[in-house]
Amino acid sequence: METNSELAPWLEMLRSPEVEDRLVAVKTLQHLGDEEALAPLIDALKDESFLVQKLAVTALWELANPAAVPALIECLASPDEEIRDEARSALGELVAPDHLLMLLDALLQDDVNLQLNALFLLRKIHDAQSLPYVLPFFESSNPALRESAVTTLRYLNQVERCQPALALMSDSDASVRRATALTLGHLSDVEVVPRLCEALTNDSDWEVRRNAAKSLAIHADRSAISSLEAALKDEHWQVRKFSLQALQKTPDDHSLPLFIQALTDEYSDIRRDAAIALGILKNPTALNPLQQSLDDPDRDVCIFAQRAIQTIQEALQEPSNA
Repeated sequence: METNSELAPWLEMLRSPEVEDRLVAVKTLQHLGDEEALAPLIDALKDESFLVQKLAVTALWELANPAAVPALIECLASPDEEIRDEARSALGELVAPDHLLMLLDALLQDDVNLQLNALFLLRKIHDAQSLPYVLPFFESSNPALRESAVTTLRYLNQVERCQPALALMSDSDASVRRATALTLGHLSDVEVVPRLCEALTNDSDWEVRRNAAKSLAIHADRSAISSLEAALKDEHWQVRKFSLQALQKTPDDHSLPLFIQALTDEYSDIRRDAAIALGILKNPTALNPLQQSLDDPDRDVCIFAQRAIQTIQEALQEPSNA
């Protein structure tokens, strides 16, 4: 096939023995954005210069032609971190369900970088067929692979139960437990809520405790109320904040004294969520404490305290069904 005259000199320069020439060529081809440069740019991914390779990845990303996907997947195993990152970003926009088998094949390759990036990209496809390929990484000796695998599980459609994931809640690596706590929010195994409650109240890592509270908010299970109430005394404010938000999903008058106490928390986010929780309870006992919160130095707290007061007063005016 005849190459157009504008492209020809740059394609010729792309074969130059001088790296500076090849850099100029690949940069120019990027700007031209001509589909005829697709194959030469794919060849440039094997250039001896990492910089030429990286620019070729960027150029292929901008062409957005799915034909480049197999070559870009190979770049995920590059020894150069910038090339891997650029290829992963490009593939994040280019991969589609048709590329599932390529990514699953990448998981079978003995290359940690390729496996980590393939696990990440599977989250873009959401296909439950990936599960048998993801599960073996739960037992990897590499914490990063365990963390990435359990995170990927979260994104697979139609996967509601996964017993092997529960064991990762006891993983020795905190980053794995953090990812697992978030993933368990999307699973419905019988043991999920008890495991999350245990993590919320006993895990040594505050981010694990915070993530457990987030997932308990998704489950909205009343059996978690006592653990969430205990977590309102956690030393870390984000754990208290997300525990309050979880309790808003399962309103119970038993929590009323703790919500009122939270109105005086040192962190305004917690005082605001406490006002919201009291508004949901609609218990008139909260009216006086909420009135005092109208003088809170944080504007949001004042707004939500006023809304809670109005909600409770409106509830009091409603006809009783008793």
